[in-house]
Amino acid sequence: MNKKFLFLVFLLSFLNTNLYAKDLTNRLGFGYSDQFSIDLPSVMAMYYPNPDTGLSAALGVNTEDDASKFGLSFKYYKIIFPEDNMNFYMGGVLALVSNETNSGSGTTTNSGYELGGFIGAEYFLQGLESLGFRFEAGLGIVSQDSGVVFRTLGQHPLKAGMIFYF
Repeated sequence: MNKKFLFLVFLLSFLNTNLYAKDLTNRLGFGYSDQFSIDLPSVMAMYYPNPDTGLSAALGVNTEDDASKFGLSFKYYKIIFPEDNMNFYMGGVLALVSNETNSGSGTTTNSGYELGGFIGAEYFLQGLESLGFRFEAGLGIVSQDSGVVFRTLGQHPLKAGMIFYF
């Protein structure tokens, strides 16, 4: 298991457990995520136009020679169960992905798209009400030049992302 995730769980267990959700209507957030089918951390922008609907976009770029990667995703969130300490949501994702691999016979580019559905939660720590921690799980399909792959998703806060809301 990821040592960073275990450290985060250990740290959170000693902090004050009074967590409070935040009304995010008309708030813009920025943060990170790492949710593409290829290993590509990304910057993310999040916006809630009303109390139960959210939209996000994430962009990841790596321009390494013969191993470049690109990802652009758009997500829709529907809050299905607000609680005192977190918001449970469901949603969908559409992403464009591209990556280069260098084999002995040259560089190959593999491009395509990702579609997925997920459920998740975002929670806030007392005293840090503008910082949201997320985790998500769901199903996805990845269609690239190399073929089609069905996959399950399960992402802890270090992968699903952390967002600071203004």
